[in-house]
Amino acid sequence: MAAPPIAIELQTAGVALEGDLIVPDGAAGIVLFAHGSGSSRFSSRNRQVARYLSEQGLATLLFDLLTAEENVIDERTRALRFDIPLIAERLTGAVDWVATAPATRGLSLGLFGASTGAAAALITAAERPGRVQAVVSRGGRSDLAGDHLPAVKAPTLLLVGGRDGPVIELNEQAKARMKAPCELVIVPGAGHLFEEPGKLEIVQEQAARWFLDHL
Repeated sequence: MAAPPIAIELQTAGVALEGDLIVPDGAAGIVLFAHGSGSSRFSSRNRQVARYLSEQGLATLLFDLLTAEENVIDERTRALRFDIPLIAERLTGAVDWVATAPATRGLSLGLFGASTGAAAALITAAERPGRVQAVVSRGGRSDLAGDHLPAVKAPTLLLVGGRDGPVIELNEQAKARMKAPCELVIVPGAGHLFEEPGKLEIVQEQAARWFLDHL
């Protein structure tokens, strides 16, 4: 049976963010989730993937990238969700928090980013090469990591839906700029959100393979 989630509050980049932490006994590593634009730690897709990873023996941390007050502003303006430097700064702070928190310090660390969260994950990987050991992107805008891409050292898996044509091309461009080991997997018949039957299950299996190999 999977370990129960623990509600946490982490201090990062000058703000307090709410999160849900799961640490199975004997965890092989920990995966931090960076959700996509307009989402939160309650993203049903990320929660499904996190639950699967915890069943495979990996600790997971789902957390909000925006505060409650910022969420209210963002619902109105939609500005903060696309502020990649802001969410990358907060994700990097979360990586530092995990590296020192009593329940998680000593665990090798990976990042799972969805949509714009994938760009934040790659920026954080570039800024914390000694801490981030692996990255997985789901339908990610990895191209938005820009000039950070060549500095990423962590092995990176890019998962893109076969029906998500523009994002396939953007991920191919990002992969070409990366020097770290990088694998692009196109999931046949999947759209941007992997909502089609069985497609998210492919994502979680591929993610588990990658993290268990590299953590």
